Amino acid sequence: MTLKISAIFAFAAAITLAACGGEDTGAADETQPAVDENDVSDTQREAANDPSDIDLAPINEAKLRERIATLSSDEFEGRAPATPGGAKTRQWLADEMRAIGLEPGVDGSFEQNVPLVELTLQKDDSSLTINVEELAYGPEAMYWTKRVQEDVSYADSELVFVGYGVVAPEYGWDDYAGVDVAGKTVVILVNDPGYATENPDLFNGRAMTYYGRWTYKYEEAARQGAAAAIIVHQTEPAAYGWGVVEGSWSGAQLDLERPDGGAGRVALEGWVQESVARNLFTQAGMDFDEAAEAARSNDFTAQPMEGLTSSGVIKNAIRRSESANVVGVIPGAERPDEYILYMAHWDHLGVNPDAEGDQISNGAVDNATGTSGILTIAEAFMNSEPRPERSVMFVAVTAEESGLLGSAYLGEDPIVPFAQIVGGINVDGVLPTPPTNDLMVVGFGASELEDLLNDAAEKRDMYLRADPEPEKGYFYRSDHISLAKKGVPMLYADSGIDLIDGGEDAGQALADDYRTNRYHNAADEYSEDWDLTGMAKTMTILFEVGADMAYSDNWPNWYEGNEFRALRDEQRASAD
Repeated sequence: MTLKISAIFAFAAAITLAACGGEDTGAADETQPAVDENDVSDTQREAANDPSDIDLAPINEAKLRERIATLSSDEFEGRAPATPGGAKTRQWLADEMRAIGLEPGVDGSFEQNVPLVELTLQKDDSSLTINVEELAYGPEAMYWTKRVQEDVSYADSELVFVGYGVVAPEYGWDDYAGVDVAGKTVVILVNDPGYATENPDLFNGRAMTYYGRWTYKYEEAARQGAAAAIIVHQTEPAAYGWGVVEGSWSGAQLDLERPDGGAGRVALEGWVQESVARNLFTQAGMDFDEAAEAARSNDFTAQPMEGLTSSGVIKNAIRRSESANVVGVIPGAERPDEYILYMAHWDHLGVNPDAEGDQISNGAVDNATGTSGILTIAEAFMNSEPRPERSVMFVAVTAEESGLLGSAYLGEDPIVPFAQIVGGINVDGVLPTPPTNDLMVVGFGASELEDLLNDAAEKRDMYLRADPEPEKGYFYRSDHISLAKKGVPMLYADSGIDLIDGGEDAGQALADDYRTNRYHNAADEYSEDWDLTGMAKTMTILFEVGADMAYSDNWPNWYEGNEFRALRDEQRASAD
């Protein structure tokens, strides 16, 4: 699995969410009340045109429970893409969308096919060499290629230190200015200059921007024509230790089957341990700490690492497969070419035949909850009067656990133009807790969607809680980033930890239990004992945020200063 961090892990690792789990025992009685009566009355929306004409239906808690229980049952074998269980899941989702009354979202079909390719590096036949010294795969370096070829190699590529490897015109920053790195190996620091300096006026201060993500750095290196791109691992700015890098990039790596076969990527992408990097800098007659300090200034100039060249040989085993995003739409009554987007990933980890005992990772919290949530929100829209003015699209994406691949494909092959998507909401891993006083916003301070969320929260005397560790970049590690980096305003919010009954201590205890005992293992199962009142309340609020856009002509944008604001402004200007 690539270095994806789900909402659950992000919240739990930062200050932790509340969670619980237990045995998978089936669906609840259909006669259970839908939601708390106070929440039902709160769903009477104030319309954009005539408030008295809009009546939003309540979120049906019983159906939410039933869907979670079904999706997380053994019948779906852990919902891994490109498996019989994955195929069953796709069919069930399409059938459920059809039963709700959604229309097919992709040229008459509920499925957007997502071609996948699995590359497995043959480590005994592969190598990364600096001058004549081969770096040890695993202990010293991890490397791979995104080029879908059995044999990929390059030789005698000069090393160049490019600081943070960032080109950000909106911040007046260009680490590649004045240097030609075509055919060369770029050596890059992780995170971004704002984090390194903690200067609130530089990038986004200590909070990571997209420019701090390793994904961006490899993409930018390819745009610059480099032969290879190597990131220096440092635990604090990366937000994870070397063991995560080694474990995540070992073994088979699933990726999208792109039209160019990955030819546009550099030949070799990789990480090296900080100790290895320091030694290389010394060999080049440079001081690592001084070079890193210089990279924190916008007058930094890329520095050749004199006397050092790299050569790489990668041997791959290749296997192709296919999965699908499942897409349903409620066409808008007045402006059907303008879309509100709800997104959740349907996949999980599947079956582990080597595991002792239970071999199925059912993924009840991650992410049967989110997928069931957007279906239940879709049902609430269908039961509301009148029909939404704008279209509402519901996308259950695949292969999130393999590196956000389904959403990445949606970003590269959009179903509708990005300029026509008003805004989107991602739902990932909602923990089954009693109601809370707060809502957690990952990437807090990103877009005007938070204003809509705050309006809905305040009606219930709730408050928004910012992600407490923004420097770790959790906003950039879930499916919504695939559309955010294309300009579409996206919201990533979830239930908080401040329980109405018990406060933060109680929320902390529940979160610790989930993170320690259930996250990404076979114990993430549904239980009839789950208290879904808090989850239903969260779904009601997310429903209202979408309805605020669906029944109005509002176009929320990224806040001024956000790295995606300029792209969105350009999109909207071209659409007008």
